Amino acid sequence: MSFEYETDGNAIYRQSFAMIRQESDLRSFDPLQQTIAVRMIHAAGAVDLAQDIAMSAEAVSAGRSALQQGAPILCDVNMVASGVTRRRLPANNEVLCLLKDPETPKLAAKLGTTRSAAAVELWEPRLEGAVVAIGNAPTALFHLLNWLEEDASRPRPSVILGIPVGFVGATESKEALAQVARDLGTEYITVHGRRGGSAITCAAINALATEQEILG
Repeated sequence: MSFEYETDGNAIYRQSFAMIRQESDLRSFDPLQQTIAVRMIHAAGAVDLAQDIAMSAEAVSAGRSALQQGAPILCDVNMVASGVTRRRLPANNEVLCLLKDPETPKLAAKLGTTRSAAAVELWEPRLEGAVVAIGNAPTALFHLLNWLEEDASRPRPSVILGIPVGFVGATESKEALAQVARDLGTEYITVHGRRGGSAITCAAINALATEQEILG
């Protein structure tokens, strides 16, 4: 038995995105936001994700501008860092995850928190104007928000992609992101509820990196 199937990668993307636009309710997003939402929905394989995706008004323009100006991408886990399509980054941007930094486990023990959360503290020298991508650890998102709120003089990222996945703390951390980001005037992209993860987060980053919808 021989199966026939589509073998052209770009054709698969075009058909997939057309189906997503046909089957998803994207009315709450402006045209720029739709390009990000479509890629996120594609990564999730679930058109109902659209109802949970939330973006601040200038998140897309802020993220794209930051990347075009060479801002680094700070990631909570290596899976997110590995999923960034480097060749699409507009300024050979640094993609950084500090989980394996030798200072991270020491800092985690000192602070009494997870390594993902502790690594956030090590972002400080690169955080001003950065693109933050948290796709796995709610503790990292909570820690970042608390850290930013504690001191108004601390560096601010251009946009926070806070899309951690899970049953403990994920929903609450993303609700906190929406509130704190508004208070601080920081742009954000998130997926409310338990859903999220590295694939959806990487899809959002890769969509921000280029205005071209088909990335194949």
